[in-house]
Amino acid sequence: MNTRESRYVTVARIAYQLAQATMPSYWHRKSPHRFTVPQLAACVMVAYYMKLSYRDMEEWLLASDKVCQALELKEIPDHSTLNRAFHRLRMRNLDQMNQKLLEELQVEEDAIGVDSTGYSLSEASVYYQTRSGRVQREFIKGAYAIGTRSQLILCWRQGRAPNGDARLLNPLRRGAHRYGRVEGRRHVWVLLADGGFDGKMARPDDLIPPRWFRGAYHPSPERQARRELVDAARLDGLFGQRWKCETVFSVIKRKLGDTIRSRLLTYQLRESALKGLVYNIHVQPFLHPA
Repeated sequence: MNTRESRYVTVARIAYQLAQATMPSYWHRKSPHRFTVPQLAACVMVAYYMKLSYRDMEEWLLASDKVCQALELKEIPDHSTLNRAFHRLRMRNLDQMNQKLLEELQVEEDAIGVDSTGYSLSEASVYYQTRSGRVQREFIKGAYAIGTRSQLILCWRQGRAPNGDARLLNPLRRGAHRYGRVEGRRHVWVLLADGGFDGKMARPDDLIPPRWFRGAYHPSPERQARRELVDAARLDGLFGQRWKCETVFSVIKRKLGDTIRSRLLTYQLRESALKGLVYNIHVQPFLHPA
């Protein structure tokens, strides 16, 4: 008999363990103790992993005994309970679970790439939007710092788009610096980004190509020196590692979808971070197979 564990069970188990390690058992001591907070949080993460609505997730759990066993569920939460569980999740809960996962994997990177991608606010096709005249010009931007060796998301920032990426550079740098390689007391990792992150926040040793200014590169000496660093990094192949960000975005959008289902901005921003966490949980078994 085949004893290989289903990937759905693996994802549910990892999500449940992360939630147990970082979240309280119950939101309030007088709350109904039918389900624990980690159980509901894991169910929400599995729902996003499966690209299921909360109603479909309820039906799927009814037919998935092994997943229920991994989550220690004695009964199945209904769709409204799952919806409320997502609303009660906070960004700090997602950050803590991601940090716990990265600490267990002992992530250390020589190069960290930062980039952003957009999530549509509607599941309607582009053809329908064009024919109906309801083309949505706004979208949710998810910016991520990604380790080029592990291809894991180290931290995330979100915002409503369209807008520039340069303002997100320092927040992403602060969130990712703990995972960069250190020699003695000196950080020796490098940051890779495209020209959209070029701005006042860029440092001289960042591998960020300067943007064009009136048909040529910006004339400032700092940007010229950074351009020379980027040209050298292109020749030795280091700057090409930045394309792994696009690989991660491709996996997220093919596996988890490229649309945001929430309607309120707070939940839309939270959903883009949740996609990053679920991606890391999805990739983790490939890094350390059983």
